[in-house]
Amino acid sequence: MPPPGDHPPSSTTDTQADPAVTPTNPAGDAITDPTGSADPVIDTTNDRLDDGINRCPKCGSTDIQLRASAGMLVCLFCRHQWAEARLDETIENGDLTTLTGTTIGSGAADIDASVDVLTTMKCAGCGAEVVVNTAENMSARCHWCRHVLTVNEQIPNGAVPDAVLPFKITHEDAVSRIEKFAGKRRLFADRAFVSEFTPQNIVGVYMPYMVVDSNASADIAGQGEIQTRKYTRGSGDDEETVYDADRYDVRRHVDFTVDDLTVESSAERANFDSSANTNNIINTILPFDTENAVKWNASYLTGYTSEKRDQDVAHLVPVVEDQLLSIARSQVESSVKQYDRGVRWEREHLDVHGTRWLSMYLPVWLYSYYHESGGKGMVHYIAVNGRTGEVMGSVPVSHKRLLAAAVSVGGVIDAGVIALMVATS
Repeated sequence: MPPPGDHPPSSTTDTQADPAVTPTNPAGDAITDPTGSADPVIDTTNDRLDDGINRCPKCGSTDIQLRASAGMLVCLFCRHQWAEARLDETIENGDLTTLTGTTIGSGAADIDASVDVLTTMKCAGCGAEVVVNTAENMSARCHWCRHVLTVNEQIPNGAVPDAVLPFKITHEDAVSRIEKFAGKRRLFADRAFVSEFTPQNIVGVYMPYMVVDSNASADIAGQGEIQTRKYTRGSGDDEETVYDADRYDVRRHVDFTVDDLTVESSAERANFDSSANTNNIINTILPFDTENAVKWNASYLTGYTSEKRDQDVAHLVPVVEDQLLSIARSQVESSVKQYDRGVRWEREHLDVHGTRWLSMYLPVWLYSYYHESGGKGMVHYIAVNGRTGEVMGSVPVSHKRLLAAAVSVGGVIDAGVIALMVATS
């Protein structure tokens, strides 16, 4: 029997449209509630660092870097350790079911293309002016007094996020995990990749992401079938199996919230051109424990590289809405199990009642290798989640070894399947 509320079958073969189950948005386009006014902004500025100098709270030194094994900042002079406050503890999250409109963090504000990547900072130690190229670094040492100046002001060029999730996996641990990952695929890997593997080329990178909280509802409509009979007709080569089923109009409504949906905010990383690179593997090492992200402090980037955000909230709204619809579909799966012949969703309508956007740097250990074959080049990546240690990547394969393996077992092994397993498993 169908669940209560689903439209009964009009016949065993045809189902007429029921106006009651047809959403107001038959095209299936996602609809976001307009706010009608400027988006509210959450100020996530770290006021403690407003002079551009991050000092050790114990001795005042500015030589500070992250100790990944402890997840703490450490003073290189007196060895004192501390951490910035978690972002969740410094902003009011509230009940997501009451979230309305669009709220953004000050570090997630629209990028101003006219703002130069070069920023001039006045050293609070001696008064000298120091230029920092935010496209390459978030800190610089004063050439007069040796104080380390860090870019902590949220300049509107996408370089300074609301928060940073510090590395927890050390370089040594990342090397070990990548070596193990590549070692399991050694048999069919390209010999040059194996011989040229260089642990020193594994670099820690802070990747730019938007972390989004959402309050949404969705209406999904389609047709479901429940099998009533199964039989065969004909004989020999003409025998066929026939299924009879009752067809139902199915409509589901779901209200739901999503906490910390993680979306790439770099256009290059979101480009899944598999003919040129395998950077889509970055998404396979999710999730990150974004609830442990701390207030922005450029000292967390010392010894690591970072990529600047180049996507605004408006660019990422379609991506978020698409993911919200996927979540809505998964939310209703348990209510349509009675349809043993399946449900075909035909119409979808999404209402996003409220969103909150925060810009965040997330930690990734990355190894890249450029491989050329048949006149075509491909950049292969192996990535390690800098918090959980999850590993995924792509390894260039030796087609000669694949062919030899296939021939040696009489062609039973499909070389293409092996290549896929080696590259992505």
